[in-house]
This record gives sequence, C-alpha cells and structure tokens, in this order.
Amino acid sequence: MARGGPVARATGWARRHVPTRDSIEANRFLRPVSHRILAPSLWRFTRRSVPRGVALGLFTGILFPLAHMPLAALTALPVRANVPVAVGTTLLHNPLTTVPLFWSAYEIGHWVLRLDRDVPGAPIASNVAANASWLHWLVSHGGPATIVGLVILAIGLSVAGYGVTSLVWRLRIARKWRARAHRGGATRTI
Repeated sequence: MARGGPVARATGWARRHVPTRDSIEANRFLRPVSHRILAPSLWRFTRRSVPRGVALGLFTGILFPLAHMPLAALTALPVRANVPVAVGTTLLHNPLTTVPLFWSAYEIGHWVLRLDRDVPGAPIASNVAANASWLHWLVSHGGPATIVGLVILAIGLSVAGYGVTSLVWRLRIARKWRARAHRGGATRTI
C-alpha cells in the first residue's frame, strides 16, 4: 500500500522523473544547447514570459496534435516564452477535448470556406453526393475545412489566451499593490 495521498504520490513521481538542471547539463545530446535551454529567463514567471507561454502552448497544442509538448518547448526558446507554461498549456488538447476541438474546427472551416454554396461550375456538395465515398468526402470537404478551422482556432485562442493572461497578471499585480498601500497606510496611522 502506497503512503500518502494522490498529491504526495504525484509529487514523488515528479521528483524521480523530472530532469534536474545538473542532469540536463550532463546530457551529451543537450550539452551543445544546454546554455540556451537553461537560460533563467525561460523559467521565470514574469508578466511578459507567461502570456507568451500561454499563447505558444495554445497554438502548438491545437495546431500540432502529435508531439505538441516538445514542439512547444523548442519554440519557446526563440520567442523567450516561459517553458513550463508553454508545455503545460498544450494540455488543452487531450483525449477529452480532441473530439470537440476537431468538430469546432470543422464547423468553423466549413463556415469560412462556405463549402455548401454554389461555386462556378459544379458545386462541391453535389460532387460529394455523386461520389459518395468517405475518402473523397475527406479529401474534398472534411480535410480542408478542418485544417482551416484548426488554424483559425489556434490563432484565435492564442490571441485570447495572451490577452486574458496579461489582464489577469495585471489585475493580480494591481491587487497586490493596493494591499501593500493599504497595509502601509494602516501602519502609518497607528
């Protein structure tokens, strides 16, 4: 029987499996770029790096369904985004959210491309109905709409994530300043 609750077990697992700074510096494959990976600015939680990390994580998590965590970590380096936040935000795309995300992407892409409207020549919808195979539908209708929708969702959610994170960060700092000013004013009156 394991000791402690689920939080204690998860913390213990993370301590055993998450690489340390020394192990990253000692890794022969990472040694040439370890100075860049271990730059302190990439691991600090600042008002600039956290929103960048959120936006980058949302973008890579939505647009690249496979290997989005390593991709987010690698792309965080040149844009100076917070690496843990970028990697953690990619978890928006998980097995529970994949179906609603792809369905939303298809609907948005379908609306943007207006695939069911008449185009010069034969309409796309009648071509799909005439060639009623699933693969033909996927190539001519479903695939392009989903890809366009994923790009729009990735860009839109990244911009929204950046804005919301910046706003929350600003409100949190403002609250701290007000509390500090209130405490300072209370000690002066005594």
